Amino acid sequence: MKVMDFNDIPTTKPYLLRAIHEWCSHNGYTPYMAVSVDHTVEVPMAFVSDSQIVLNVSYGATQGLELTNDMVSFKGRFGGKVQDIFVPISRVLAIYARENGQGMAFPATETSSADITVAPSQQPGIAAPAAKGPTLVSVAPVSVDKKAITSADDNDSFPKPPSGGGGLRRVK
Repeated sequence: MKVMDFNDIPTTKPYLLRAIHEWCSHNGYTPYMAVSVDHTVEVPMAFVSDSQIVLNVSYGATQGLELTNDMVSFKGRFGGKVQDIFVPISRVLAIYARENGQGMAFPATETSSADITVAPSQQPGIAAPAAKGPTLVSVAPVSVDKKAITSADDNDSFPKPPSGGGGLRRVK
């Protein structure tokens, strides 16, 4: 009988990211994603502070948003300029609603260069091990440099997804 190693369990992180994103979108909140930036992340480096960046990942602030099991990618405006964004799931630190700070944080993962998923413009690599122990959080409001976050105001030309249909419902 084979004993399952804890590292063999598939990560829940991308599913939780999608769920919190859907919850924010369904309830009229703006989903923000905190990202730990390294050479595998494609973001405008001018907006990175202390190796981190906060991204507005709302449908109004992004174009072609993809939240897959391995990565987050979209086109976003920074300083009025559309740029391609690529974030391996392993580099996402948190996702939360801008308006109330409710969301989920993930432990930072330490990865070696052999354990990371690299950006599409770089040589293919191996997916990083998932962070263990997601935590429900309420993020305290912080002062954020607005130019470091993609803005829905800058993205009026991005089409919005159709509303209605399924989604998460608030249960008390």
